Amino acid sequence: MEGIGCFVIAGAVLVIYLISSIKILAEYERGVIFRLGRLLSKAKGPGLVLVFRPIDRMVRISLRQEAFEVPPQDIITRDNVTLKVNAVIFLRVIDSNKAVVEVSNYVYQTSQFAQTTLRSVLGEVELDELLSKREKLNIRIQEILDAHTAPWGVKVINVEVKQVDLPESMLRAMAKQAEAEREKRSKIIHAEGEYNASQRLADAAKILSTEPVTLQLRYLQTLTEIGVEKNTTIVFPLPVDLLAGLQSWGEQMKKRPSSDAAKPEPSETA
Repeated sequence: MEGIGCFVIAGAVLVIYLISSIKILAEYERGVIFRLGRLLSKAKGPGLVLVFRPIDRMVRISLRQEAFEVPPQDIITRDNVTLKVNAVIFLRVIDSNKAVVEVSNYVYQTSQFAQTTLRSVLGEVELDELLSKREKLNIRIQEILDAHTAPWGVKVINVEVKQVDLPESMLRAMAKQAEAEREKRSKIIHAEGEYNASQRLADAAKILSTEPVTLQLRYLQTLTEIGVEKNTTIVFPLPVDLLAGLQSWGEQMKKRPSSDAAKPEPSETA
């Protein structure tokens, strides 16, 4: 009876041990197995995995894409402008074994490399290039980080410069520059419009001068456009030729007294 009891206890312990050795890994997880301290050649998972402790030890690694923010860095650009810049790094694990064996914490390690790379790359460019060619700088930082993290089995998918904090004095200077540039473009556009309008008016005047009747037709068309609108304006058509005649008569009247004064007065004897 004692032998049967020991056998039952041993069987129960074995069953409990086997149940505790069962591990379930999700589709996005891989299990890096160390057997007697040695790394197995291939990571386990997903699905059901047996880990026989204390012989085996398993480290779970997520294959999902991860994103973390690089803290704001104090940067001095090539044209001596001080600013704060932060960024976002997107990465994922490609080789689970390397991510566990080659580095202790691949996220922390990548974050430190990202901070130093951000300062070194952005410190080599001017402020205008940083603001206008941000996509080019993102690609350059991503390539540098990817070259550093490739031996760890980590792939840097993308890098985005998130925010650029400029000094208050620099913001005011840039606002004044932008306002002056807009005013310059406005004056140039206005001057070009005046020049084009004057050319068109000169061409129209040449055409109208060849046929005097066209000027009268244009005058009548203007009266028609004014009369269409519902307003209280009263228009008295006055021929232009009449104004010209009145002007010439007025000039003759101005000259007449002077000519009369020049005539000799008749004598009383005559």
